[in-house]
Amino acid sequence: MGEVRKHIVFYGKVQGVGFRYTAKYLARSLGLTGWVKNEWDGTVSMEIQGRETQINELLKGLNRSSYINIEWTDSKEISIVEIENCFSVR
Repeated sequence: MGEVRKHIVFYGKVQGVGFRYTAKYLARSLGLTGWVKNEWDGTVSMEIQGRETQINELLKGLNRSSYINIEWTDSKEISIVEIENCFSVR
């Protein structure tokens, strides 16, 4: 099973609740790369790269937070970034 990269937009109560730093902690602990950032419209965008099972673990972890309330997500698979080696907050 190879790596995938996804662009995900999160909707709901996702800003001002520690979402980006929770995502960073989870991504790094799972060996994932990419980035996360707040958008002007109240959503959070993320590009995440790694094994599909690890990405799913990150999403489960975000849903377990008592402060974060993800109402829905838009997700699409995108091209792998070969030279990326960490996960960052933008």
